[in-house]
Amino acid sequence: MDTIHIRSATQNDLKVLRTFEQGVIKAERPFDVTLDADPITYYDLGELIQNDNALVVVAETNGTVIASGFALVKPAKHYLDHDHFAYLGFMYTRPEYRGKGVNARIVERLKQWSFAKGLKEIRLTVYNDNQSAIKAYEKVGFKKHIITMRLA
Repeated sequence: MDTIHIRSATQNDLKVLRTFEQGVIKAERPFDVTLDADPITYYDLGELIQNDNALVVVAETNGTVIASGFALVKPAKHYLDHDHFAYLGFMYTRPEYRGKGVNARIVERLKQWSFAKGLKEIRLTVYNDNQSAIKAYEKVGFKKHIITMRLA
């Protein structure tokens, strides 16, 4: 495989990142009957890129952006043993690059940034039925922690 470089996203990446966002939504739609009808968006990507308390990264090979992810500093609940934590989101890898460790490299870069910010806790959310995502996150050290339940 060609060399993969992890770098901070820029405003110039917004077009491809918006395409990735729709890929995330498409992948998650089967797991969530509460998602509104298309078109929807999850993130204000331009704001996240400019936010000092966030880091949006992309994986790039041969000038092509192939994956993304972000870390965002969030306040913790008042009863926890930490004031803030890093929330990871927007994990997307182009299908042809999946299973090659690209997401693990993105997570590692986001972990480094989070620890450099003094954060000791890193969290993400994943749908309970999304077993392939759960497996990928467990592979890089995440553990299941809590399940959100709903009644409709």
